[in-house]
Amino acid sequence: MRISVKAKAGAKKESVLKTGASEFKISVKEPAKEGRANEAIARVLAEYFEVAPSRVRILSGFTSRQKVFEIL
Repeated sequence: MRISVKAKAGAKKESVLKTGASEFKISVKEPAKEGRANEAIARVLAEYFEVAPSRVRILSGFTSRQKVFEIL
């Protein structure tokens, strides 16, 4: 399953908000440096979908706020 994510790095608390059928707004505490925010978003998505973190991968938007993730 592919989902679109609007990311917010450096937030005060982590949150997941579903805005559409396959669209999410995700806030994470980690800064957007050296891929730490992307890793945190993948971890939060794994918790949300109740899958192993290894089953979540980023497909596009590595340096953008708009990202596409795949849940295997």
